[in-house]
Amino acid sequence: MKTIRVFLLSVVAILLVGCGTSSTVPITGRKQNLLVSDEQVLSLSNQQYQQYIRQAKASTNTANTAMVKRVGQKLANAVVQYLTQNGMGADARSYAWEFNLVQDKQVNAFCMPGGKIVVFEGLLPVTKDEASLAIVLGHEIAHAVAKHSAERISNEYKSQYGNAILGVAAKAAGAKPGMQQLLAIGSSLGTQLWTSGFSRKQESEADRMGLVFAAMAGYDPHVAVTFWQRMAQMTGGGSSSLFADHPSDAKRMKDIQGWLPEAMKYYKGNGVITNKSIKTIHFK
Repeated sequence: MKTIRVFLLSVVAILLVGCGTSSTVPITGRKQNLLVSDEQVLSLSNQQYQQYIRQAKASTNTANTAMVKRVGQKLANAVVQYLTQNGMGADARSYAWEFNLVQDKQVNAFCMPGGKIVVFEGLLPVTKDEASLAIVLGHEIAHAVAKHSAERISNEYKSQYGNAILGVAAKAAGAKPGMQQLLAIGSSLGTQLWTSGFSRKQESEADRMGLVFAAMAGYDPHVAVTFWQRMAQMTGGGSSSLFADHPSDAKRMKDIQGWLPEAMKYYKGNGVITNKSIKTIHFK
């Protein structure tokens, strides 16, 4: 009976994973398996966003607020045009872009699924100019376009399935409580390493896509290097821990320099995207 139970749990987990939808990330061509729909993620994110906006204090600096909205909208227009011209019109129409600058000293910004973007005032002294701000906003927009939130939720489901099956299997095999606990700890650490590594992969992917999006919008992607140099001076280089969810600043700058030739193919320097400016990408 125990063997049958373990087998059934395994089958259920495989079926649940198999029921997900396959998706391809724009620009990078990476394949995804998502267990949650866009509608589910958008419903949840919109609730969280509205709750945050009600509590946040909007910036009183009209010039900076206008800059954030201007740069953000140029990026959004370029991204929507790219998606539409590359057969992803349905995705392009699903975004309701919104750009806000809030009173917060943190050096940060975030983008909710669906295109709701918030920039903290503390970020602007580090970006210094519109082009560097475009690099950050391009990165945040990339998280939404690449459906990273849906992917993280899906991976959390997969982790829960795996941990549950491991626990049942250990108990069915007659493992003592101490050994079961040790297995659970080991599984938890392994899951944390895997999710942290996956988070770093998502951050790197957003860096790469963000460079391209900034270039499409008419901003020179080369400014990303000097921006991250300024960030490195503030943070001391970032964490290189196995459990760090972001790549170190040194790795980031090295990767960005390697992606610049790709981004420059989209850079026209005037912020105007024409049909001839964007070539259809064929995923391998």
